[in-house]
Amino acid sequence: MTVSTKTEKIDRLAALTQRNEATVGASLWREAFRRLRTNKMAVIGAVVIALFALIAIVGPWFAPYSPTAQTWRGEVLSNQGKFVGMRGENWFGLDHLGRDLFSRMLVGARQTLLVGVVSMLIGLVVGALIGMLSGAAATLGGKPGQRIDTVVMRFIDIMLSLPSLLLAVSIAAVMGQSLTTVMIAVGVVQIPIFARLLRGSMLAQGGADYVLAAKALGVRRKRIVVTQILPNSLSPVIVQATLSLATAIIEAAALSYLGLGNPDPAVPEWGVMLSQAQRFFDNEPMMAVYPAVGIIITALGFTLLGEAMREALDPKLRG
Repeated sequence: MTVSTKTEKIDRLAALTQRNEATVGASLWREAFRRLRTNKMAVIGAVVIALFALIAIVGPWFAPYSPTAQTWRGEVLSNQGKFVGMRGENWFGLDHLGRDLFSRMLVGARQTLLVGVVSMLIGLVVGALIGMLSGAAATLGGKPGQRIDTVVMRFIDIMLSLPSLLLAVSIAAVMGQSLTTVMIAVGVVQIPIFARLLRGSMLAQGGADYVLAAKALGVRRKRIVVTQILPNSLSPVIVQATLSLATAIIEAAALSYLGLGNPDPAVPEWGVMLSQAQRFFDNEPMMAVYPAVGIIITALGFTLLGEAMREALDPKLRG
Protein backbone atom coordinates (compact mmCIF):
# COMPACT_ATOMS: atom_id res chain seq x y z
CA MET A 1 0.00 0.00 0.00
CA THR A 2 1.48 3.37 -1.02
CA VAL A 3 1.69 6.37 1.28
CA SER A 4 -0.86 8.24 -0.83
CA THR A 5 -3.39 5.42 -0.41
CA LYS A 6 -2.80 5.34 3.33
CA THR A 7 -3.18 9.08 3.73
CA GLU A 8 -6.30 9.17 1.56
CA LYS A 9 -7.99 6.52 3.73
CA ILE A 10 -7.01 8.33 6.92
CA ASP A 11 -8.16 11.71 5.60
CA ARG A 12 -11.44 10.14 4.48
CA LEU A 13 -12.09 8.85 7.98
CA ALA A 14 -11.23 12.27 9.39
CA ALA A 15 -13.82 13.85 7.07
CA LEU A 16 -16.54 11.72 8.62
CA THR A 17 -16.56 14.04 11.63
CA GLN A 18 -18.24 16.80 9.62
CA ARG A 19 -21.86 17.02 10.77
CA ASN A 20 -24.72 17.59 8.41
CA GLU A 21 -26.22 20.84 9.63
CA ALA A 22 -29.64 19.82 8.28
CA THR A 23 -29.70 16.81 10.59
CA VAL A 24 -32.06 17.43 13.47
CA GLY A 25 -32.77 15.32 16.51
CA ALA A 26 -30.62 12.54 17.85
CA SER A 27 -26.92 13.13 18.48
CA LEU A 28 -24.29 11.67 16.21
CA TRP A 29 -23.33 8.89 18.60
CA ARG A 30 -26.91 8.03 19.51
CA GLU A 31 -27.78 7.73 15.85
CA ALA A 32 -24.65 5.70 15.18
CA PHE A 33 -25.47 3.33 18.03
CA ARG A 34 -28.95 2.84 16.65
CA ARG A 35 -27.46 1.91 13.27
CA LEU A 36 -24.98 -0.45 14.91
CA ARG A 37 -27.72 -2.38 16.71
CA THR A 38 -29.33 -3.23 13.36
CA ASN A 39 -26.04 -4.09 11.65
CA LYS A 40 -25.49 -7.86 11.72
CA MET A 41 -21.75 -7.53 11.14
CA ALA A 42 -21.44 -5.14 14.08
CA VAL A 43 -23.34 -7.53 16.34
CA ILE A 44 -21.17 -10.48 15.26
CA GLY A 45 -18.01 -8.44 15.82
CA ALA A 46 -19.17 -7.29 19.25
CA VAL A 47 -20.00 -10.87 20.28
CA VAL A 48 -16.59 -12.12 19.13
CA ILE A 49 -14.81 -9.33 21.02
CA ALA A 50 -16.87 -9.95 24.15
CA LEU A 51 -16.09 -13.68 24.10
CA PHE A 52 -12.39 -13.03 23.51
CA ALA A 53 -12.24 -10.51 26.37
CA LEU A 54 -14.11 -12.91 28.66
CA ILE A 55 -11.73 -15.76 27.84
CA ALA A 56 -8.71 -13.51 28.33
CA ILE A 57 -9.93 -12.27 31.71
CA VAL A 58 -11.30 -15.44 33.33
CA GLY A 59 -9.74 -18.14 31.13
CA PRO A 60 -6.58 -18.66 33.20
CA TRP A 61 -8.65 -19.51 36.26
CA PHE A 62 -10.60 -22.16 34.34
CA ALA A 63 -7.58 -23.75 32.67
CA PRO A 64 -7.69 -27.44 33.68
CA TYR A 65 -3.89 -27.75 33.87
CA SER A 66 -0.84 -25.58 34.24
CA PRO A 67 0.11 -24.19 30.82
CA THR A 68 3.81 -24.78 31.51
CA ALA A 69 3.63 -28.25 33.11
CA GLN A 70 5.03 -31.01 30.91
CA THR A 71 2.74 -33.55 32.55
CA TRP A 72 2.49 -35.90 29.56
CA ARG A 73 6.06 -35.48 28.30
CA GLY A 74 6.57 -39.23 28.11
CA GLU A 75 3.62 -39.70 25.75
CA VAL A 76 4.95 -37.33 23.08
CA LEU A 77 7.91 -38.25 20.90
CA SER A 78 8.22 -35.26 18.60
CA ASN A 79 11.46 -36.47 17.04
CA GLN A 80 9.62 -39.61 15.93
CA GLY A 81 6.48 -37.81 14.82
CA LYS A 82 4.40 -39.24 17.68
CA PHE A 83 1.87 -36.77 19.08
CA VAL A 84 -1.29 -36.96 21.17
CA GLY A 85 -4.42 -35.46 19.64
CA MET A 86 -7.80 -34.62 21.15
CA ARG A 87 -8.96 -36.87 23.95
CA GLY A 88 -11.11 -36.73 27.07
CA GLU A 89 -8.51 -35.24 29.41
CA ASN A 90 -6.87 -33.03 26.78
CA TRP A 91 -9.54 -31.37 24.64
CA PHE A 92 -7.06 -29.87 22.15
CA GLY A 93 -4.39 -32.52 22.56
CA LEU A 94 -0.78 -32.00 23.61
CA ASP A 95 2.07 -29.94 22.18
CA HIS A 96 5.58 -31.17 21.42
CA LEU A 97 6.58 -30.98 25.11
CA GLY A 98 3.54 -32.76 26.49
CA ARG A 99 1.73 -29.61 27.64
CA ASP A 100 -2.04 -29.27 27.46
CA LEU A 101 -2.92 -27.14 24.41
CA PHE A 102 -6.36 -26.14 25.67
CA SER A 103 -4.87 -24.66 28.85
CA ARG A 104 -2.20 -22.86 26.86
CA MET A 105 -4.82 -21.38 24.53
CA LEU A 106 -6.84 -20.04 27.49
CA VAL A 107 -3.82 -18.48 29.20
CA GLY A 108 -2.33 -17.26 25.92
CA ALA A 109 -5.49 -15.26 25.16
CA ARG A 110 -4.64 -12.90 28.04
CA GLN A 111 -1.13 -12.29 26.74
CA THR A 112 -2.47 -11.67 23.24
CA LEU A 113 -5.09 -9.20 24.49
CA LEU A 114 -2.53 -7.44 26.72
CA VAL A 115 -0.12 -6.93 23.82
CA GLY A 116 -2.87 -5.69 21.52
CA VAL A 117 -4.39 -3.24 24.00
CA VAL A 118 -1.09 -1.80 25.26
CA SER A 119 0.25 -1.42 21.70
CA MET A 120 -2.91 0.34 20.60
CA LEU A 121 -2.81 2.66 23.63
CA ILE A 122 0.80 3.61 22.91
CA GLY A 123 -0.08 4.54 19.36
CA LEU A 124 -3.29 6.28 20.41
CA VAL A 125 -1.81 8.43 23.19
CA VAL A 126 1.38 9.49 21.40
CA GLY A 127 -0.28 9.81 18.00
CA ALA A 128 -3.22 11.79 19.37
CA LEU A 129 -0.85 14.16 21.17
CA ILE A 130 1.11 14.81 17.98
CA GLY A 131 -2.08 15.14 15.93
CA MET A 132 -3.64 17.53 18.44
CA LEU A 133 -0.59 19.81 18.50
CA SER A 134 -0.27 19.76 14.72
CA GLY A 135 -3.99 20.30 14.16
CA ALA A 136 -4.13 23.14 16.67
CA ALA A 137 -1.10 24.80 15.09
CA ALA A 138 -2.58 24.54 11.59
CA THR A 139 -6.05 25.69 12.65
CA LEU A 140 -5.35 28.55 15.02
CA GLY A 141 -1.58 29.13 14.85
CA GLY A 142 -1.45 31.38 11.81
CA LYS A 143 1.50 31.15 9.42
CA PRO A 144 4.01 30.02 12.09
CA GLY A 145 1.62 27.26 13.13
CA GLN A 146 1.11 26.17 9.54
CA ARG A 147 4.88 25.85 9.09
CA ILE A 148 5.08 23.70 12.21
CA ASP A 149 2.20 21.59 10.95
CA THR A 150 3.95 21.11 7.58
CA VAL A 151 7.18 19.90 9.20
CA VAL A 152 5.36 17.49 11.54
CA MET A 153 3.18 16.06 8.77
CA ARG A 154 6.15 15.44 6.47
CA PHE A 155 7.73 13.38 9.23
CA ILE A 156 4.45 11.51 9.71
CA ASP A 157 4.25 10.88 5.95
CA ILE A 158 7.74 9.37 6.03
CA MET A 159 6.62 6.94 8.74
CA LEU A 160 3.46 6.09 6.77
CA SER A 161 5.52 5.37 3.66
CA LEU A 162 7.34 2.53 5.43
CA PRO A 163 5.68 -0.92 5.50
CA SER A 164 4.24 -1.29 9.00
CA LEU A 165 5.53 -4.79 9.66
CA LEU A 166 9.01 -3.93 8.37
CA LEU A 167 9.12 -0.89 10.65
CA ALA A 168 7.95 -2.96 13.63
CA VAL A 169 10.54 -5.68 12.92
CA SER A 170 13.31 -3.06 12.67
CA ILE A 171 12.37 -1.49 16.00
CA ALA A 172 12.06 -4.87 17.71
CA ALA A 173 15.42 -6.02 16.33
CA VAL A 174 17.14 -2.89 17.67
CA MET A 175 15.52 -3.04 21.14
CA GLY A 176 16.01 -6.76 21.68
CA GLN A 177 13.74 -9.73 22.33
CA SER A 178 11.02 -9.14 24.94
CA LEU A 179 7.27 -8.74 25.28
CA THR A 180 7.74 -5.05 26.08
CA THR A 181 9.68 -4.63 22.84
CA VAL A 182 6.79 -6.10 20.85
CA MET A 183 4.29 -3.71 22.45
CA ILE A 184 6.49 -0.67 21.83
CA ALA A 185 7.33 -1.70 18.25
CA VAL A 186 3.69 -2.28 17.30
CA GLY A 187 2.63 0.88 19.13
CA VAL A 188 5.14 3.04 17.25
CA VAL A 189 3.74 1.77 13.96
CA GLN A 190 0.28 3.02 14.99
CA ILE A 191 1.46 6.54 15.93
CA PRO A 192 1.39 8.17 12.45
CA ILE A 193 -2.08 6.78 11.73
CA PHE A 194 -3.63 8.36 14.83
CA ALA A 195 -1.61 11.56 14.41
CA ARG A 196 -2.72 12.23 10.84
CA LEU A 197 -6.28 11.15 11.56
CA LEU A 198 -6.79 13.51 14.52
CA ARG A 199 -5.02 16.35 12.73
CA GLY A 200 -7.29 15.95 9.70
CA SER A 201 -10.37 15.79 11.88
CA MET A 202 -9.37 18.96 13.71
CA LEU A 203 -8.81 20.76 10.41
CA ALA A 204 -12.31 19.73 9.34
CA GLN A 205 -13.73 21.16 12.55
CA GLY A 206 -11.58 24.30 12.48
CA GLY A 207 -13.88 26.11 10.05
CA ALA A 208 -17.10 25.25 11.86
CA ASP A 209 -19.46 28.02 12.96
CA TYR A 210 -18.95 27.35 16.65
CA VAL A 211 -15.19 27.91 16.25
CA LEU A 212 -15.77 31.20 14.42
CA ALA A 213 -18.21 32.26 17.13
CA ALA A 214 -15.69 31.45 19.86
CA LYS A 215 -13.04 33.51 18.07
CA ALA A 216 -15.45 36.43 17.72
CA LEU A 217 -16.19 36.29 21.43
CA GLY A 218 -12.50 36.52 22.25
CA VAL A 219 -12.11 33.01 23.68
CA ARG A 220 -8.46 32.05 24.01
CA ARG A 221 -7.12 29.77 21.31
CA LYS A 222 -5.97 27.13 23.79
CA ARG A 223 -9.45 26.96 25.29
CA ILE A 224 -11.06 26.69 21.83
CA VAL A 225 -8.84 23.72 20.97
CA VAL A 226 -9.29 21.86 24.26
CA THR A 227 -12.98 22.47 24.90
CA GLN A 228 -14.42 22.85 21.40
CA ILE A 229 -12.38 21.45 18.51
CA LEU A 230 -10.76 18.43 20.19
CA PRO A 231 -13.92 16.83 21.69
CA ASN A 232 -15.71 17.10 18.34
CA SER A 233 -12.77 15.53 16.50
CA LEU A 234 -12.51 12.27 18.44
CA SER A 235 -15.17 10.19 16.64
CA PRO A 236 -12.90 8.82 13.88
CA VAL A 237 -10.09 8.29 16.37
CA ILE A 238 -12.30 5.99 18.45
CA VAL A 239 -13.24 4.07 15.31
CA GLN A 240 -9.59 3.75 14.31
CA ALA A 241 -8.68 2.50 17.80
CA THR A 242 -11.02 -0.44 17.28
CA LEU A 243 -9.50 -1.23 13.89
CA SER A 244 -5.97 -0.78 15.23
CA LEU A 245 -6.56 -3.43 17.88
CA ALA A 246 -7.02 -6.00 15.13
CA THR A 247 -3.85 -4.82 13.38
CA ALA A 248 -1.89 -4.76 16.64
CA ILE A 249 -2.85 -8.36 17.48
CA ILE A 250 -1.81 -9.58 14.02
CA GLU A 251 1.48 -7.66 13.99
CA ALA A 252 2.35 -8.71 17.55
CA ALA A 253 1.70 -12.33 16.60
CA ALA A 254 3.92 -11.85 13.54
CA LEU A 255 6.79 -10.50 15.66
CA SER A 256 6.42 -13.38 18.12
CA TYR A 257 6.35 -15.80 15.19
CA LEU A 258 9.64 -14.31 13.97
CA GLY A 259 11.21 -14.89 17.41
CA LEU A 260 11.17 -11.27 18.56
CA GLY A 261 8.56 -11.74 21.30
CA ASN A 262 8.76 -13.10 24.82
CA PRO A 263 12.19 -14.73 25.32
CA ASP A 264 10.62 -17.37 27.58
CA PRO A 265 9.00 -19.90 25.20
CA ALA A 266 7.23 -21.58 28.10
CA VAL A 267 4.93 -18.56 28.56
CA PRO A 268 1.91 -19.15 26.29
CA GLU A 269 1.11 -16.51 23.70
CA TRP A 270 -0.68 -17.28 20.45
CA GLY A 271 2.07 -15.93 18.22
CA VAL A 272 4.74 -17.88 20.10
CA MET A 273 2.61 -21.03 19.98
CA LEU A 274 2.25 -20.62 16.22
CA SER A 275 6.01 -20.22 15.86
CA GLN A 276 6.70 -23.35 17.90
CA ALA A 277 4.16 -25.37 15.91
CA GLN A 278 5.69 -24.74 12.48
CA ARG A 279 8.40 -27.36 13.03
CA PHE A 280 5.81 -30.06 13.58
CA PHE A 281 3.17 -29.00 11.09
CA ASP A 282 3.55 -32.10 8.93
CA ASN A 283 2.97 -34.48 11.85
CA GLU A 284 0.57 -32.47 14.03
CA PRO A 285 -0.99 -29.54 12.12
CA MET A 286 -3.56 -28.85 14.85
CA MET A 287 -0.81 -27.36 17.01
CA ALA A 288 -0.71 -24.48 14.50
CA VAL A 289 -4.40 -24.45 13.64
CA TYR A 290 -5.64 -23.59 17.14
CA PRO A 291 -3.58 -20.38 17.69
CA ALA A 292 -3.96 -19.37 14.04
CA VAL A 293 -7.76 -19.65 14.18
CA GLY A 294 -7.78 -17.75 17.48
CA ILE A 295 -5.79 -14.87 15.97
CA ILE A 296 -7.91 -14.78 12.81
CA ILE A 297 -11.28 -14.82 14.60
CA THR A 298 -10.21 -12.20 17.14
CA ALA A 299 -8.83 -9.84 14.48
CA LEU A 300 -11.96 -10.40 12.40
CA GLY A 301 -14.18 -9.43 15.35
CA PHE A 302 -12.40 -6.11 15.88
CA THR A 303 -12.39 -5.44 12.13
CA LEU A 304 -16.12 -6.11 11.73
CA LEU A 305 -17.00 -3.82 14.62
CA GLY A 306 -14.60 -1.10 13.48
CA GLU A 307 -15.88 -1.12 9.91
CA ALA A 308 -19.48 -1.06 11.15
CA MET A 309 -18.67 1.94 13.34
CA ARG A 310 -17.06 3.67 10.39
CA GLU A 311 -20.20 3.16 8.30
CA ALA A 312 -22.48 4.25 11.13
CA LEU A 313 -20.59 7.53 11.50
CA ASP A 314 -20.42 8.23 7.77
CA PRO A 315 -22.81 11.11 6.99
CA LYS A 316 -23.29 9.81 3.43
CA LEU A 317 -24.76 6.57 4.78
CA ARG A 318 -26.99 8.11 7.42
CA GLY A 319 -30.61 8.44 6.42
